[in-house]
Amino acid sequence: MQFDIRRFDIYRKVPKDLTQPTLTGACISICSVLFMLYLFLSELAGFLQHEVVSELIVDDPVKYSEKIPVFLNITLMNTKCEFVGLDIQDDMGRHEVGFQDNTEKIPQNEDNGCRMETHFLINKVPGNFHVSTHAAKNQPAQGDMRHVVHKLRFGMDLEEGKTVRGSFNPMESLDKTNGNAQATHDYIIRVVPSVYVNKDNSKRFPYQYTYSYREIIQYGHGGHMMPAIWFRYEMSPITVQYTERRQPFYHFLTTVCAIVGGTFTVAGIFDSCVFTAYEIIRKAELGKLS
Repeated sequence: MQFDIRRFDIYRKVPKDLTQPTLTGACISICSVLFMLYLFLSELAGFLQHEVVSELIVDDPVKYSEKIPVFLNITLMNTKCEFVGLDIQDDMGRHEVGFQDNTEKIPQNEDNGCRMETHFLINKVPGNFHVSTHAAKNQPAQGDMRHVVHKLRFGMDLEEGKTVRGSFNPMESLDKTNGNAQATHDYIIRVVPSVYVNKDNSKRFPYQYTYSYREIIQYGHGGHMMPAIWFRYEMSPITVQYTERRQPFYHFLTTVCAIVGGTFTVAGIFDSCVFTAYEIIRKAELGKLS
């Protein structure tokens, strides 16, 4: 007895002369193909893109000994550049008055104001940096620290095109020009370490932060104290990790098979129901229903 492997064919073929094409079936087939094509393209677009998954971790991915870069861009509307300076302090004993490295001052408001751009490093301990006139050789007759914070960033900047939910620059374009001219501006900042893992496993270390704000008028033994803009910061022990992930290929393949098989099956059932109903109606019209 000769063995015939064709006996294992579960996709038995029906001769064309035993099938009957219908106009309804053709319409359903065309609609099914268009529907499957739409779902396939939608799934393909999702597969080619990536999703960003966030999670909280306790370990800081940046070594404790490393310092955090800070970038500050701020405009003082009514204080000349010759008076404006930056002071940095922290709990490790750092105390710098009149920090000048990597600092650019641009006159504004017909030389009556000043835009200061600077970047510097801070230790990973509580501390503060403040914009003031403390380091100026001559003090202005009257201090005025009303300002606009264009940007305050901790850590690395996210790469262009990376969009994730988070507070990476919540002070952007923060306008404090309508406050009291003699007031000191006090920002309390909570810095949250973050790590962004690209799909190629390369990492960037931006830092998020939240802040609270208060405006106060300070007095000392000599009366009213010269105002300043304080940024007091502390570190969070929790790190937010963002990871780019792409859908696995097997998941994409499974979804495509489900789209094709499900659409084909449902369309076949619908076509069969329509054809059966049509045959019943036609037989009823001819009086052939028993």
